[in-house]
Amino acid sequence: MAGSNIKLLENYIDFLSQKNKVVTKNISNIGTANYRREDVNFKNVLNSQMAAKLKTTDSKHLNITPNTSVPFETIVDKDDTMISGMNNVDMDAEMMSLAENSLKYKFASRKIGRYYKTLQKVINGRG
Repeated sequence: MAGSNIKLLENYIDFLSQKNKVVTKNISNIGTANYRREDVNFKNVLNSQMAAKLKTTDSKHLNITPNTSVPFETIVDKDDTMISGMNNVDMDAEMMSLAENSLKYKFASRKIGRYYKTLQKVINGRG
Protein backbone atom coordinates (compact mmCIF):
# COMPACT_ATOMS: atom_id res chain seq x y z
CA MET A 1 0.00 0.00 0.00
CA ALA A 2 1.49 3.31 -1.02
CA GLY A 3 1.94 6.24 1.36
CA SER A 4 -0.74 8.24 -0.45
CA ASN A 5 -3.26 5.45 0.24
CA ILE A 6 -2.38 5.56 3.94
CA LYS A 7 -2.92 9.32 3.92
CA LEU A 8 -6.33 8.81 2.30
CA LEU A 9 -7.25 6.28 4.98
CA GLU A 10 -6.07 8.67 7.68
CA ASN A 11 -8.26 11.40 6.18
CA TYR A 12 -11.15 8.95 6.07
CA ILE A 13 -10.65 8.16 9.75
CA ASP A 14 -10.68 11.90 10.49
CA PHE A 15 -13.99 12.16 8.62
CA LEU A 16 -15.44 9.18 10.48
CA SER A 17 -14.38 10.68 13.81
CA GLN A 18 -16.11 13.95 12.95
CA LYS A 19 -19.18 12.04 11.76
CA ASN A 20 -19.26 10.10 15.05
CA LYS A 21 -19.23 13.35 17.04
CA VAL A 22 -22.09 14.78 14.99
CA VAL A 23 -24.23 11.62 15.22
CA THR A 24 -23.75 11.34 18.99
CA LYS A 25 -24.65 15.03 19.30
CA ASN A 26 -27.85 14.35 17.36
CA ILE A 27 -28.69 11.38 19.61
CA SER A 28 -28.01 13.36 22.77
CA ASN A 29 -30.35 16.14 21.58
CA ILE A 30 -33.29 13.83 20.72
CA GLY A 31 -35.35 15.50 23.47
CA THR A 32 -34.30 19.09 22.76
CA ALA A 33 -37.15 21.15 21.32
CA ASN A 34 -36.51 22.64 17.86
CA TYR A 35 -33.02 21.12 17.61
CA ARG A 36 -31.96 20.54 14.01
CA ARG A 37 -30.03 17.39 13.24
CA GLU A 38 -26.58 17.84 11.77
CA ASP A 39 -24.51 15.84 9.33
CA VAL A 40 -20.98 15.99 7.95
CA ASN A 41 -20.60 16.85 4.28
CA PHE A 42 -18.10 14.50 2.69
CA LYS A 43 -19.03 15.44 -0.88
CA ASN A 44 -16.63 18.41 -1.08
CA VAL A 45 -13.78 16.31 0.27
CA LEU A 46 -14.54 13.46 -2.11
CA ASN A 47 -14.71 15.81 -5.10
CA SER A 48 -11.39 17.33 -4.07
CA GLN A 49 -9.77 13.90 -3.81
CA MET A 50 -11.22 12.82 -7.17
CA ALA A 51 -9.84 15.95 -8.79
CA ALA A 52 -6.34 15.38 -7.38
CA LYS A 53 -3.63 16.01 -9.90
CA LEU A 54 -1.82 13.02 -11.31
CA LYS A 55 1.90 13.36 -10.75
CA THR A 56 4.33 11.18 -12.66
CA THR A 57 7.38 9.98 -10.80
CA ASP A 58 8.57 7.80 -13.63
CA SER A 59 7.49 7.44 -17.21
CA LYS A 60 5.84 4.14 -16.26
CA HIS A 61 4.26 5.19 -12.96
CA LEU A 62 1.40 7.45 -11.95
CA ASN A 63 0.85 8.69 -8.43
CA ILE A 64 -2.20 10.46 -7.08
CA THR A 65 -1.29 13.29 -4.76
CA PRO A 66 -4.17 13.72 -2.32
CA ASN A 67 -5.34 17.16 -1.31
CA THR A 68 -5.54 17.04 2.48
CA SER A 69 -6.48 20.68 3.08
CA VAL A 70 -10.23 20.34 2.53
CA PRO A 71 -12.08 20.54 5.87
CA PHE A 72 -15.17 18.53 6.71
CA GLU A 73 -18.24 20.74 6.67
CA THR A 74 -20.96 20.21 9.26
CA ILE A 75 -24.34 20.98 7.76
CA VAL A 76 -27.70 21.51 9.46
CA ASP A 77 -30.68 19.52 8.20
CA LYS A 78 -33.39 22.07 7.41
CA ASP A 79 -36.16 19.46 7.14
CA ASP A 80 -39.18 20.70 9.13
CA THR A 81 -40.60 17.21 9.73
CA MET A 82 -40.72 16.73 13.50
CA ILE A 83 -39.92 13.01 13.52
CA SER A 84 -39.43 12.70 17.27
CA GLY A 85 -42.26 15.11 18.07
CA MET A 86 -39.76 17.74 19.26
CA ASN A 87 -37.24 17.96 16.42
CA ASN A 88 -36.15 16.32 13.16
CA VAL A 89 -33.86 13.68 14.72
CA ASP A 90 -34.83 10.09 13.88
CA MET A 91 -33.35 7.88 16.61
CA ASP A 92 -33.44 4.73 14.47
CA ALA A 93 -31.65 6.41 11.58
CA GLU A 94 -29.03 7.93 13.90
CA MET A 95 -28.36 4.60 15.63
CA MET A 96 -28.01 2.92 12.24
CA SER A 97 -25.61 5.66 11.12
CA LEU A 98 -23.60 5.25 14.33
CA ALA A 99 -23.28 1.48 13.81
CA GLU A 100 -22.31 1.90 10.14
CA ASN A 101 -19.78 4.57 11.05
CA SER A 102 -18.26 2.32 13.71
CA LEU A 103 -17.78 -0.54 11.25
CA LYS A 104 -16.14 1.75 8.70
CA TYR A 105 -13.82 3.15 11.36
CA LYS A 106 -12.75 -0.32 12.46
CA PHE A 107 -12.07 -1.33 8.86
CA ALA A 108 -9.95 1.74 8.08
CA SER A 109 -7.99 1.56 11.33
CA ARG A 110 -7.26 -2.15 10.81
CA LYS A 111 -6.01 -1.49 7.27
CA ILE A 112 -3.65 1.19 8.57
CA GLY A 113 -2.54 -1.07 11.43
CA ARG A 114 -1.75 -3.93 9.06
CA TYR A 115 0.24 -1.61 6.83
CA TYR A 116 2.41 -0.47 9.73
CA LYS A 117 2.82 -4.02 11.08
CA THR A 118 4.02 -5.14 7.65
CA LEU A 119 6.34 -2.16 7.48
CA GLN A 120 7.72 -3.02 10.91
CA LYS A 121 8.34 -6.63 9.84
CA VAL A 122 10.22 -5.45 6.76
CA ILE A 123 12.35 -3.09 8.84
CA ASN A 124 13.13 -5.86 11.34
CA GLY A 125 14.00 -8.25 8.50
CA ARG A 126 11.11 -10.64 9.06
CA GLY A 127 8.97 -9.64 6.10
